[in-house]
Amino acid sequence: MESETWVRGPIGLDAGSRVTRPRCRAVLVVVPTVTAGTRLLDLVRLLERDLRVQVLFTVPHGTDRWHGVDEYVRAQHGLVLPWAQALAHRFDLVLAASHRHLEAVHGPVLLIGHGAGRLRPSRYSRKAGGATVGTTAVDRELLTFRGRVLPAVLGLGTDDEFELLRERCPEALSAAVVAGDVCLDGMRAATGLRERYRRALEVTPQRRLVVISSTWYTDSTFGRIPQLYQAVLEALPTADYAVAAVLHPNAWAVHGRRQVTAWLSGSVEAGLKVIPPERGWQATMIAADWVIGDHGSTTGYAAALGRPVTLASSPGKGLQPGSIADVVRCHAGELCWNRPLAAQAEAAGKTAARLAADVTRAISTRPDRAAAILRSAMYRLLELSEPAEPATPPLPAMPVPLPGWER
Repeated sequence: MESETWVRGPIGLDAGSRVTRPRCRAVLVVVPTVTAGTRLLDLVRLLERDLRVQVLFTVPHGTDRWHGVDEYVRAQHGLVLPWAQALAHRFDLVLAASHRHLEAVHGPVLLIGHGAGRLRPSRYSRKAGGATVGTTAVDRELLTFRGRVLPAVLGLGTDDEFELLRERCPEALSAAVVAGDVCLDGMRAATGLRERYRRALEVTPQRRLVVISSTWYTDSTFGRIPQLYQAVLEALPTADYAVAAVLHPNAWAVHGRRQVTAWLSGSVEAGLKVIPPERGWQATMIAADWVIGDHGSTTGYAAALGRPVTLASSPGKGLQPGSIADVVRCHAGELCWNRPLAAQAEAAGKTAARLAADVTRAISTRPDRAAAILRSAMYRLLELSEPAEPATPPLPAMPVPLPGWER
């Protein structure tokens, strides 16, 4: 249970008696999930070096919260405010990558997506059992509260998403900015580091790296085919192939790190490299030679980078038409247990270039410009002049498999 003791930080009526840097603009980063947190750090890195800016973090809570979020936020070593204290102050800028709790915070909100695209891969919301109406991430119920549009700036990836917003919540159009995707831009900028990422994963030049990517929920790769990891390891010679696993942070949050690692322990003993949920998945996708995935964002990003993709799982009729996952499904083959894996990897390679072009357009129509566009929007809300140096997307961190798990 979070302590109600407030932090003696740089905000509050008496802050002037303790700060070292006075009159900084206060930026609150709202982190309800690890997924949102990893995306928001890309924005934080665009402004935290500014001597005029003070960044603070908070983890929202009500009757429940996701397991592991507090530990993740603490590990970033930023100043963390208790949720009650964060709600008692007005901030110069609020950064969010989730719709949850935005009605409670005070200050202009910049809202971005926490994954690839605003058209969700699943047609119906998992939170609405038996739902019959399709949902998106730009629906009115998510972007407004009692008639008030919540974000002051709504970052979108594509022009098509802007048109979707016009249909779903036209009152939010004035807040919308088509910015592209800062995560994809960072991955594109880091493709030259591919060999460094592979060395970090201990993948020698003569070996090929197969990455098994899974989102969360029962229709995911791990949800439907947990035996896939062991099967791939047994089918491919260790001398020629390395195998890594990337699982959605929510899979870890719901089941707990101990349980997930226990479920995968047999495969780890056989050589599986498990990438932790909080960092390293982007670099692992850059390092990959073949991705076996599902409808999750990580598979979409890998496809956009030109990595050969084969699908192991899909929501089937529950897939949202026109979503990034749907674009991937249109080009990527399905994993077949009766065909040699090497042949399936080769087949995936033949469609990789076309898949990359189509998926990239579905994720971003402002390629390599997201950092500049989003930084400009943040400084506009802060009412500060932008720094002189160009805005560049943060490069993905080095991948580090979970300690003690390498063979």
